[in-house]
Amino acid sequence: MSEATANAPANNSRRTWLITSAAMGGAGAAAVAVPFVSSFQPSERAKAAGAAVEFDVSLLQPGEKAVVEWRGKPVWVMRRTPEQLAALEKLEPQLADPTSVRNGYPTPEYAQNRHRSIKPEILVAVGICTHLGCSPGDKFTPGPQPSLPDDWVGGFLCACHGSTFDLAGRVFKNKPAPDNLEVPPHYYLSETKLLIGEEKPA
Repeated sequence: MSEATANAPANNSRRTWLITSAAMGGAGAAAVAVPFVSSFQPSERAKAAGAAVEFDVSLLQPGEKAVVEWRGKPVWVMRRTPEQLAALEKLEPQLADPTSVRNGYPTPEYAQNRHRSIKPEILVAVGICTHLGCSPGDKFTPGPQPSLPDDWVGGFLCACHGSTFDLAGRVFKNKPAPDNLEVPPHYYLSETKLLIGEEKPA
C-alpha cells in the first residue's frame, strides 16, 4: 500500500472536519449579524417611549374615525362633517371648559380653538377619559339614547362613570371627568400626512 493511499482516510477526516468548522463558523457569524441588523428597527421599548406615528388623513371619509397607537395610548383621528363642526359652537354653554383653559391636560396652542385642531375638520385626541382612564365610546348618532340627553348631537360617552364629550373632545358640565380629552403633539408633514407625537420644528 502506498503512503498516499494509507493517508487517504486521515485526509478525508481532516477535510470533513474543516468543512464542518467553516459551516459552524458561518452560522455563528450569521447569528451575531441578525441581532445587529434588527437593532436598526424601532424596538418595542422605543415605541413605548414615544416614537412618533404617521397617519394619512385622506384615508378617512367625513364622519369616520381611526385609532392610532402612540406611547401605548389610543389616539383618535376623526374627519368631522360640516354639520358636526357647526354643532360645536351651539354646545359651548353646556361645556365645562369650552375654550380649553384648564391645564390638567394642557392643550397645545395650535389646538386652543373651538374645534381643538390644526385643520378644523380633523380631530386628533387621546381617547382616554380624564377621570379614571377609561376609553370613551363613539356616540355619533344624534337624538335620545340611553345615558345621553334628549338633545344629544353626537360625541363620546365614557360608560364607566357617565362623562360625555363633544366631537372636539370637550367635557360637558357636571361630569366626573375634570378636563377635556388630551390633544397630543402633532403636525402635518404634507397636506394629508399627519405626524403624531412631535411638535412642528421651528
